[in-house]
Amino acid sequence: MLCHAPDPDLFAAALWAECGRFEHFAMWQWRKADRPVVATFSVEGLPFEIFGQARPVAGQHGWRHFTVEQRLLGLGGTAFRDAVLAARRAGAKTEPAFAQVLGLEGDPYRGMLDLAEMDDAGLLEVMKPGGSPGA
Repeated sequence: MLCHAPDPDLFAAALWAECGRFEHFAMWQWRKADRPVVATFSVEGLPFEIFGQARPVAGQHGWRHFTVEQRLLGLGGTAFRDAVLAARRAGAKTEPAFAQVLGLEGDPYRGMLDLAEMDDAGLLEVMKPGGSPGA
């Protein structure tokens, strides 16, 4: 879950107060300028992750990753979706799974941000066998 959290300390305190009782609760806060906060926990066996940053959600990297992943799934059809799911089942996190299926090299998180800047024609080109960003 992505959240716009203009006051990271207040956000962290609220997460601790509301979610600290859940199983496997853990929380981290970055030291960089806007000090994003991440909390993870489980509720009845279901894992949750909450990310809060001073930047509005639409500008957060996680949102940009989500929107390009959604576009890729829509463009790639069942075979693409199944390949990404297979990579996830094999243990890859979401962005690395997409990068693996697409054959992206380097940092998968940066790679997904680069793809988010492309139009659908560019994404289709990357999805072709042997395709690459900017091809």
